[in-house]
Amino acid sequence: MNQPVPINTGRPSDDHGGSGLTDLMQKVAHGDKEAFSALYDALAPMVFGIVVKVVRDRAQSEEVSQEVMIDLWRQAARYRPEAGSVTTWAATIAHRRAVDRVRSAQASAHREHAQAAREHTIAFDEVAEQVETRLDSEQVRRCMRGLTEVQRQAVTLAYYQGLTYREVAEALRTPLPTIKTRMRDGLIRLRDCMGVTT
Repeated sequence: MNQPVPINTGRPSDDHGGSGLTDLMQKVAHGDKEAFSALYDALAPMVFGIVVKVVRDRAQSEEVSQEVMIDLWRQAARYRPEAGSVTTWAATIAHRRAVDRVRSAQASAHREHAQAAREHTIAFDEVAEQVETRLDSEQVRRCMRGLTEVQRQAVTLAYYQGLTYREVAEALRTPLPTIKTRMRDGLIRLRDCMGVTT
C-alpha cells in the first residue's frame, strides 16, 4: 500500500493540510481508492488496537477492524471536520463496533445457555420416568381393584398410610395373625398382577 499517513496525535497540523487525514477523507468521500489505501494504512493499526482491547479475541478483532475500515469507506461523506478529527471519528466507530460485537457474543452465549437449561429441564430421561411412573401407578390401581375388600384395606393402611401390622390390626379391629395373612395374600396377588418376578 502507499506510505502511511501519520496518525493524529492531537496536534491540529496533523489533521490538516494537503496530505492530512482530513484531505484524505474528503478524497475517499469522492471514491478515491488510493486515498482510502493511504487512510487505511494510517488508521488500521489504531483501529485494531482499540478493538482488541474491547473484544480481546484476535481473530474477532481483525474481523471487527475490517468492518470499521469498510464503515469509514462507506461513511466518508458523512465526516465533518468541525465535529472532530478523522482519528477521533475512526476511534469512535471502532469502539462502538467492538462493544456491539461483545454484546452480541454475550447475548448469543446467554441464549445458548438458556436453551440448554430448557432442554435439560425437559430431558428425555425425565419425561420417560414420568410416563413410567404414571403407567406404574395406573397398573397398581388396577391391580388393587383385583384384591378382596379386606386385602385392599390392609395393604392401603400399611403401604399408603405407613401403619405397622399391629396398627393395621387395631385400625381394622382384626387379630394380628389374620392381618398378616391378608397382607401376605394381597401382596402375592399384587405381585402376580403386576408381573413382578422374585
